[in-house]
Amino acid sequence: MFHNFNASHHFVTLSISLAGCPLDLPQEQRNCEPMTVHNSPQVTPFQRPPEQIAFHRTELSLILSVYGRMVAAGEWRDYGISCLREVAVFSVFRRTAEIPLYRIEKRPKLRNKQGMYAVIGTGGQVLKRGHDLKAVLRVLERKLIRAVE
Repeated sequence: MFHNFNASHHFVTLSISLAGCPLDLPQEQRNCEPMTVHNSPQVTPFQRPPEQIAFHRTELSLILSVYGRMVAAGEWRDYGISCLREVAVFSVFRRTAEIPLYRIEKRPKLRNKQGMYAVIGTGGQVLKRGHDLKAVLRVLERKLIRAVE
């Protein structure tokens, strides 16, 4: 039989040993071992892992829509998604084994400043930043129009 209780935020486990002890007999007729109580080591409170920033399904839908059109035009071939502590990154590659052609970043800490979405080019230059992902992705759609012509 085990009992857990919380005494001032420290969890204690009591294990009570009643092996071979019929409880329906009077106490003087029971042939029982004495009860043992074991304190478990002090347990620290659960620490949450650092939160990761990720794209929401609706955001990914917008990004993958542009990505699909660029793949169909033969401009892009591969992508990678990174979910980090302060930023989520959707990287676009022309070939698999090279540096990203573009990075679409989501930085929630910049939500109240310049906007949390940004499209960043190969050299690290910010091509477009804003609060609305659809508006930010238009900089890539302009490149699609040039690629089709």
